[in-house]
Amino acid sequence: MKLYFCSMTTPFDDTYFMKKAMLEAQTAYERGEIPIGAVIVANNTIIARAHNLTETLNDVTAHAEMQAITAAANYIGGKYLIDCTLYVTIEPCQMCAGALYWSQISKVIYGARDEARGCINMETKLHPKTVMTGGVLADEAGSLLKQFFVEKRNLN
Repeated sequence: MKLYFCSMTTPFDDTYFMKKAMLEAQTAYERGEIPIGAVIVANNTIIARAHNLTETLNDVTAHAEMQAITAAANYIGGKYLIDCTLYVTIEPCQMCAGALYWSQISKVIYGARDEARGCINMETKLHPKTVMTGGVLADEAGSLLKQFFVEKRNLN
């Protein structure tokens, strides 16, 4: 009797989860918000989904990352996001990087760079144990953002 083993690959990779963050960015875009989306993942499960809500809530702190951090903390019942990964369509700003520092999130994976206001150029430190990588679906994330601002400028 022959036994056959089938190795299965998981569809849950960085691209898969960044696509979920892009869906959140698209929702923000459709609602007139700056199109940035985020998801937080633990054990290959999305535990938080968010997008920018600064216009809706009239709150400059209502960035996608901030909304996702709050939702994930509520989901797990604690303030530390150890063993969690944030997928965000644009490199976090200084404010969001500070919140991510305090959350002790394990990984941050972003799409496009924010050369002007991103945490890298602003030299904002993340938690020493946090690993940050970028460039996942960077073209798509950057294009959506550029399209949003072109349309905004043409309306004014």
